[in-house]
Amino acid sequence: MTTRRWHVSSGRGTAARVVFGVTAIFALIEAVYILLIVLGANTANGFYTFIQSLAEPLALFFPGLFATGNYNLDVILNYGLAAVFWLVIGSIIARIIGR
Repeated sequence: MTTRRWHVSSGRGTAARVVFGVTAIFALIEAVYILLIVLGANTANGFYTFIQSLAEPLALFFPGLFATGNYNLDVILNYGLAAVFWLVIGSIIARIIGR
């Protein structure tokens, strides 16, 4: 005989997953932008300009934080730090909401 257990949640777990999902998408946009620049994508391409229009505002205050003299390394450091920032902030907010 199968016993069915019904679990009623308060919605906190769902909200926490949504918050973390949104911030993970922000980090993914930053990572895609890094890849497009490092791999030398065509800057006139529509997809590139779309990702650039999303990634630059999401990078907040990180662009220009590190100036190593190598453009690709600067992009990796600055936009990569922004991606890590979004993941950390998302996990912190998700934990607060989930409690």
